[in-house]
Amino acid sequence: MFRKVLVANRGEIALRVIRACRELRIATVAVFSTADRDSLHVRLADESVCIGPPQPAQSYNHIARLISAAEVAGAEAIHPGYGFLAENAHFAEVCESCGFTFIGPTAEMIRRMGDKVEARRTMKEAGLPVVPGSEGAVAGVDEAVSLAREIGFPVIIKAAAGGGGRGMRVAWDEKQLRISLGIAQAEAGAAFGNDAVYLEKFIVRPRHIEFQLFGDGHGSLVHLGERECSVQRNHQKLIEEAPSPLLTDEQRRCIGALAVRGAQSIGYRGAGTMEFLFDQDGSHYFMEMNTRIQVEHPVTEEVTGLDLVKEQILVAAGERLSVSQDDVRWEGHAIECRINAEDHEHGFRPSPGTITYFYRPGGPGLRMDSHVYAGYTVPPYYDSMIGKLIARGKDRPEALRRMEIGLEELIVEGIKTTIPFHLLALRADAFRRGDLDTHFVETLLGGGRPAEAAAR
Repeated sequence: MFRKVLVANRGEIALRVIRACRELRIATVAVFSTADRDSLHVRLADESVCIGPPQPAQSYNHIARLISAAEVAGAEAIHPGYGFLAENAHFAEVCESCGFTFIGPTAEMIRRMGDKVEARRTMKEAGLPVVPGSEGAVAGVDEAVSLAREIGFPVIIKAAAGGGGRGMRVAWDEKQLRISLGIAQAEAGAAFGNDAVYLEKFIVRPRHIEFQLFGDGHGSLVHLGERECSVQRNHQKLIEEAPSPLLTDEQRRCIGALAVRGAQSIGYRGAGTMEFLFDQDGSHYFMEMNTRIQVEHPVTEEVTGLDLVKEQILVAAGERLSVSQDDVRWEGHAIECRINAEDHEHGFRPSPGTITYFYRPGGPGLRMDSHVYAGYTVPPYYDSMIGKLIARGKDRPEALRRMEIGLEELIVEGIKTTIPFHLLALRADAFRRGDLDTHFVETLLGGGRPAEAAAR
């Protein structure tokens, strides 16, 4: 087992990793930018190292400074968390070449799944269904138009080298495709250093459901069930739950087996998720694989009883998974709301600033993962999430009611947050029914506009 782990991240996930390490009696090293000097993860780690100014390129994304911090502190392993360098194959390679264990999959696995074209090809070969589209990156406008005519409009243009909505455009006709292709390529090049894009049939009202996977590098690979992630804005998830109100037990078994097969085809090790799109007719398609721990991992923890971050660390240390597929049990229902420092009434405008009062809710079935406190200043340089509220119940109605109570009790003063939005969303009839798709937010805030119009 490791004696000391450097946490190459900040905020809530850094704190989450530190707590898992403490349970395993592993010393921790926090890194921080000058903007995060007073962050809770810095206070609770055994050691801390300042790695630069607030800008991510000069701190949390600066590989040389992270490696230097690990060397100075005498760490044996590096946990990347999520975001920043968590899915950077080069960072994983540098960690290993410098003698540090990267707590995650191998660089080759990250690289292979990070290239969306290669991931699509690999999973198709493994027998997973994929959305009709190009076999690789499109060479130019004429090829894109020809393919779009073949598979039918609308189509979606996606960056081959990344995600998060960057380099992504929907084209509803040929004219729009000719305009959008160049824009998507420019965005992809600026964001990922690679302007390659590919084309897929655009599913107008899809559901986004992901399966949590875990492999130990010794031949064991299991799925831990699914998470419903359809409530999102600009391809960023806002509310997640497990299990999905859509899937039957038989669908969970069959699609879970497909996800495992796909991960086995690359010998996957560590935590990862297989992402699927579900059409209104019940069809499902592989979308992408995320080679890291997910923000929404707590809902899976709540219904399985497993600590996924501890499991990450144990697997990276060479141990076998603590469970087999037959051991996995799902009990109850869990929902997570991402609490962001944003004003949803003004287009989810960021709301950095000092928190003057903070009260976290309590009671049965409520969990709050957060790094903030009264007096903490939310910096403007990073993701706006200030915490995650998770509610668990014996069934979905009980989990929903507990989440409502938790949101009503949660007090964050001094900044705007998305608490009012979450209450609005959870009380919507469509959400109560589980009638969700990825345009739920636009439809909700647009006063009932058709999803097709909201997607345009």
